[in-house]
Amino acid sequence: MISALILAGGKGKRMQSDVSKQFIIINGKPLLYYTIMRFAQCELIDKIILVLPKEEIDYCQTNVLEKYSLKVDMIVEGGKERQESVCNGLNALTDLTDTDVVLIHDGARAFVSEEIINDGIKYANLYGAAAPGVTPKDTIKVRNHSSFSKETLNRDELVAIQTPQVFKLQLIKECHDKIKKDKIVVTDDTMVVETYGHKVYLYKGDYTNIKVTTPEDLVMAEYLSKSCWHDFM
Repeated sequence: MISALILAGGKGKRMQSDVSKQFIIINGKPLLYYTIMRFAQCELIDKIILVLPKEEIDYCQTNVLEKYSLKVDMIVEGGKERQESVCNGLNALTDLTDTDVVLIHDGARAFVSEEIINDGIKYANLYGAAAPGVTPKDTIKVRNHSSFSKETLNRDELVAIQTPQVFKLQLIKECHDKIKKDKIVVTDDTMVVETYGHKVYLYKGDYTNIKVTTPEDLVMAEYLSKSCWHDFM
């Protein structure tokens, strides 16, 4: 069984919005609508688990799921930090499903392609852990403490990691349990497995697989929602 774990806990501080960014209206519908629809329409996905802050569960059920007739298989209460929310979702998956592969995805990446989802599942089955990414468009420099350029990195060796990050459930669950016990802070789930010596296969992502984070991202989100509109009818 293959399950998608969608993390919808963004508060939208950088978005300067009164509502959490996953509920911002894009082309007539909440951003989270597009994310859920993408996974709901993917034939390889068996279960969708939505992780939400406790105080937003009722709002989401009324204003997103019920309003737009969206179905998810489980809603899980998130934690204070992202890695705690992922851990809560993985615990629910382990207890209530017979999931083999899990896709961990940002709720604010609403325009992920079906190809990226399918490739992630394929490579996770082959290697245990996989994530999409793209080559940075800009030159990346390392600066020192005085803000002077210290080093220019080789762009061809760099990858900007996206989601979904896809894993064998047993692998990512065991590693999340370890970082919780060891009190290690991570920035994403590839770092969770890498911390304990596991390799992550990096495959081709897409520049349109954006994470909506700032007001400037809304311009691209509006465009993508219209150009991809037929996918969500």
